[in-house]
Amino acid sequence: MAKKILIVDDDPDMVEATSLILKSMHYDVVAAYGGVEGLEKARSEKPDLIVLDVMMPDKDGYVVCKELKADPVLCDIPVLLLTAVVSFISTTRFSHQMGMETEADDYMDKPVEPIELAKRIEVLLSRQ
Repeated sequence: MAKKILIVDDDPDMVEATSLILKSMHYDVVAAYGGVEGLEKARSEKPDLIVLDVMMPDKDGYVVCKELKADPVLCDIPVLLLTAVVSFISTTRFSHQMGMETEADDYMDKPVEPIELAKRIEVLLSRQ
């Protein structure tokens, strides 16, 4: 059975591009377009891994990650944070330090290279 990956990002183009990459690798992909929806989908879908954007308007990825890791049912799901924080560090409230304070299992800067994303996902899934 294929592993299920939840992509949480408020950018529909990023969700579509990431979904295409992951589907080509034979993963089942579920999408959510914000932090609140992402938490709901995590609870209902029980994915094997979550690819989580940081900068989202309704609930940012740092908060979502903390909530996931505090939930006894969801805490073992690997979380890969994807973010453009580096590009916006001078104009945003988000920082690398905030990312380090989460319990995310890995962290990648956008834009991501598909091959690198695939490698990171495979490593995280192999740890389960």
